[in-house]
Amino acid sequence: MPKSKSYDFIAIGGGSAGFNAARTAADLGQKVAIVDSGAELGGLCILQGCMPSKTLLYATDVLHLAQRGKEFGLKIPRAEVDMKALHRRKKKIIGEFAEYRVKAMRSPRYDLYRSRAHFTDPHTLALSDGQTLRAKHFIISTGSKVSTPPVPGLADTPYWTSDDVLELDHVPASVIVLGGGIVACELSQFLRRIGSRVVLIQRSPHILKDHSPAASEAVQQAFRDEGIDLHTDTQIQKVRPTPTGVEVVFLSAGKKTTRRAQYLFNALGREPNTSGLQLENAGVDLTPGGRIKTNRWQQTSAKHIYAGGDVCGPHDIVHLAVSQGELAAKHAGGVSKLQPLNPDLLLNVVFTEPPLASIGRSEAQLQEAGTAYVSAEYPFDDHGKSILMEAKRGYVKVIAEPTKGRILGAEIVGPQAGELIHCFSGPLAMKATVFDLLKAPWYHPTLAEILTYPLEDIADQIRS
Repeated sequence: MPKSKSYDFIAIGGGSAGFNAARTAADLGQKVAIVDSGAELGGLCILQGCMPSKTLLYATDVLHLAQRGKEFGLKIPRAEVDMKALHRRKKKIIGEFAEYRVKAMRSPRYDLYRSRAHFTDPHTLALSDGQTLRAKHFIISTGSKVSTPPVPGLADTPYWTSDDVLELDHVPASVIVLGGGIVACELSQFLRRIGSRVVLIQRSPHILKDHSPAASEAVQQAFRDEGIDLHTDTQIQKVRPTPTGVEVVFLSAGKKTTRRAQYLFNALGREPNTSGLQLENAGVDLTPGGRIKTNRWQQTSAKHIYAGGDVCGPHDIVHLAVSQGELAAKHAGGVSKLQPLNPDLLLNVVFTEPPLASIGRSEAQLQEAGTAYVSAEYPFDDHGKSILMEAKRGYVKVIAEPTKGRILGAEIVGPQAGELIHCFSGPLAMKATVFDLLKAPWYHPTLAEILTYPLEDIADQIRS
């Protein structure tokens, strides 16, 4: 007979959602297990996502500034990447992050199982090592995997995924990137800055299509100025391998276009990683898009089973996955007076150059809902600190309720956007107004000071 153990709470997947759900459940005094079948422990963010990519992106930001030394009155004769050294640094940093997470997961607070799991019934998991686990509550947090869309020839053509790009220890001569989302854009700019010839092919009219057209245009222009061969509003007709690499044939502005490169990078998106879980045995339903269907408490169609992170969405964002995991564990543990996650506080950052960040509700969302609002924006090319930094692309936009000025959202494209957007996090959560923010001191000269200009503009609109 297979060995069987029982728990109060089991996390299937030890990434951002699963680990934080397990941690929260343990804090509530529950008996907790984590089941993770990954080759390494740590989850996507630490091992193959946020942390390695941002380590590389920051390094090439420094490289790019050094190469622009003349603009700042500096003599920097030569600045170039040392890919083997950059790769070693990334491995060291990520190793330290992963070691900390592994140590936490191997603590006596949890039982850790390094196996694949599938449901045999709503309360039972069968593990690939022959063990059987039962639990009162589960969270499914198995993340996502690279998808292979039905692009003609793609499945038969060797291609890189983001994992391959993050592991590079040399400069590839040329790369064709398929896709225009966050991963495609961030890593296309990384590849260009280390010295690769980059072709970026996006199907939609704009890259970063989940953001405003104005924000996308600012990043697109920066890409083109840096030498990325960018094509938007395309239709890929054929992908095929060649003796020297890869060829992509596509329609661009109605014209048949061909591009060739040494390598192909498939950045066309990711899909929920649910294969093999046998969710049907547990009564867990999926959405038409393949995500696990959840309610506002992260419960699936089987109410004792929760889901969090990329596997359910609706956004593949780490801080959201962490919050989903914590909420699920608290709800399963019977914590009173819980509040569901507020979608109006959605925070998003894209680490391109210029970076792009947004929080709250966008103008497009407000217009679609028929919600009245006022907005104002101010450009970085008319702001003292950004001018002296030679970081003049982009703008700050603030969106507010039209009678009392309560902040509804904000969008920043420009220097340190990912840091500046947090100036709105607390005020938005606290339902503050533009008048509340204008009571605060804003130091001169700082980048943050630029936020006062659209705030003052909206205040004037409301007063008039």
